[in-house]
Amino acid sequence: MPRILLVDADAFYVAVARMVDPEGAGQAELLIVGGSPESRGVVCSASYETRKYGVRSAMPMAQALRLCPAAMCVPVPRQACAAKSREIRQVLQRFTPVVEGASIDEWYLDLTGTERLYHDEPLERTAHRIRDAVRAETGFSVSVGGGTNKLVAKLAVEVAKPKPGNEATGVHIVPPGTEAEFVRRFALADIPLIGPKFQARLHRVGLRTVDHVLEQELGTLCRWFGEREGRWLYDRVRGIDHGRVAGREEPKSLSREDTFPVDIGDDARLERELLRLVTRAASDLRHGALTARTITVKLRDADFTTRQASRTLAAGVVADRVIYETARELLRRLRAARRGKVRLLGVSLSSLSADPEPPQLALFDDTERAPTETARDRTLTRVVDEVRARFGADAIVPGALRKP
Repeated sequence: MPRILLVDADAFYVAVARMVDPEGAGQAELLIVGGSPESRGVVCSASYETRKYGVRSAMPMAQALRLCPAAMCVPVPRQACAAKSREIRQVLQRFTPVVEGASIDEWYLDLTGTERLYHDEPLERTAHRIRDAVRAETGFSVSVGGGTNKLVAKLAVEVAKPKPGNEATGVHIVPPGTEAEFVRRFALADIPLIGPKFQARLHRVGLRTVDHVLEQELGTLCRWFGEREGRWLYDRVRGIDHGRVAGREEPKSLSREDTFPVDIGDDARLERELLRLVTRAASDLRHGALTARTITVKLRDADFTTRQASRTLAAGVVADRVIYETARELLRRLRAARRGKVRLLGVSLSSLSADPEPPQLALFDDTERAPTETARDRTLTRVVDEVRARFGADAIVPGALRKP
């Protein structure tokens, strides 16, 4: 019988922000972590006290501060979040080697076949021991949901999470055979991957609740939504999910993008914004101990036309300089093909692989056709990362990004 857990760090970004700044954010009950109101930023996470005012993740920061004007707003401490995420994962891997990172603060665990290892203890007891171990070794609180598949575990962790007025213990396990009855307690919008567009299609045929869908035969759902989606929906509302926990699968890409508050038509300013995105994306790449060979730049013009250009290098790279020089040429190519103002700019790094710190690197960049990563690039990058880890992400920034 499959035994799947989802471990979800409670208010992860808030907890990390308080850890990083104990005298500031650490003293604020009303705390919001995310972008600034001026940059069209959104809420990444909010403290439980702040949520009582209606503040929610993904809400525009300006709206959040209107709901709770007394809240302290702080940026996401990205490097500290990545470090704490790895620390939590290391604890989880002691319980099973099959751990899949669903996001920076969520991990699926496959404990199938571990019954004898844990002396046939109930899955709920194992989940509590995992929760206790994470708290003891990292100082962070997590909630754990479990069942026979990833879908049920994802829904169960929502029941386990602490909420105002909720007596949850931090663990909720759905017994085998009760999955369909368990799913009935949720709204269609709560079921992962049933988004607003799909809900609108469901509403057009009178399906507004899980029970409405359960009343329909498989053939009817396939006639309304097609064979693939009909079968998927039929299984979904019954708590059936055939997805497997992927273990140590590496990410396929890393990306950063921003939508500007005011459309930008100036090339120099666009290149500065690109540098800012590259600096963040390259930092994420190195924190994941990865290299990238393919660099992609995406533009969305003022008329919502989306365009992109890519280049694949001969070898994987990690240095800001090489990534930025390649991305800048791609941006210039896109701008030459079509002028006008830009509302969104993004950079993506793909063709990722583990970084083995290659022993043979060029000493000098002596080619005009493609940027080459040099030994000096690697050394400089390592020093910059060490300084930022010690003194914060803003300790060293490219000169072009410094405020006058």
